[in-house]
Amino acid sequence: KSDSEKFAGAMHTYTIEAMMGDKRALQSGTSHNLGQNFSRAFDIQFLDRNNERQYCWTTSWGVSWRILGGVVMTHGDDQGLRLPPKLAPYQVVVVPIYKNDEEKSAVMETATRLHAELVDAGIRTHFDRREELTPGAKYNYWELRGVPVRIEIGPKDVQKGTVVAARRDIPGREGKQFFNQDNLAAQVCRLLDEIQANMLRQATAFRDANTFDVTSYDELKQVIARGGFARGWWAGSAEDEARIKAETNATHRCYPFDQPGGSGVCFMTGKPADKVAIFAKAY
Repeated sequence: KSDSEKFAGAMHTYTIEAMMGDKRALQSGTSHNLGQNFSRAFDIQFLDRNNERQYCWTTSWGVSWRILGGVVMTHGDDQGLRLPPKLAPYQVVVVPIYKNDEEKSAVMETATRLHAELVDAGIRTHFDRREELTPGAKYNYWELRGVPVRIEIGPKDVQKGTVVAARRDIPGREGKQFFNQDNLAAQVCRLLDEIQANMLRQATAFRDANTFDVTSYDELKQVIARGGFARGWWAGSAEDEARIKAETNATHRCYPFDQPGGSGVCFMTGKPADKVAIFAKAY
């Protein structure tokens, strides 16, 4: 963080700045190097190896409940939540499909068995037995709640020894595939790992596609107006940061660890700069 944005009294503040689906930033976690400032204020001391009293070097760090909102705003779409498998309360929902009592008997027997196999494998699985809802209504219900995988089992699946696995991270037919009922748990585990990795790829690609390099203040204002992260060489002052905030509602989010190296020209002041900074509107 810049001096004006770091934690008051800290020597340095390090931050995770995540891009939400509306292209705003969310400070998703911070670590503060407090140096000896707070230990001196509160008289916190220790004995060093020479048995001499020293003031402690202290830190403060962590994430807060806002990270839950960040998951929703990063991964959600117009159909509702999209939860990463490692976070999802239910990783899989099993939906039986039948039209009459004869089909129901065979489908429910198979679905019950497969549900038990998934649970025994440690996969957080829910079996939707509700009879008052159609399969389509159940699809919408669980899509809204972001369950990563939906297992559909109908009469033809019972006959063929297969199931349909529908991915929440890929909509429509493209996200559906057939799995053999034999060794279903292992196949679902691999699918959950792929979904976890794919959601990270999607979020990273979205962030990268909406991060723009700027070389002037006018360019920064254009980026902020249309949404996204503005990245550019920075050697401005706290007053310059305050002006940007007043005129664009964007703030200095961080100096990325991944710096280009070398030097450049500050997009705001025209002064030589040795660091690139990111500006964005934020929550």
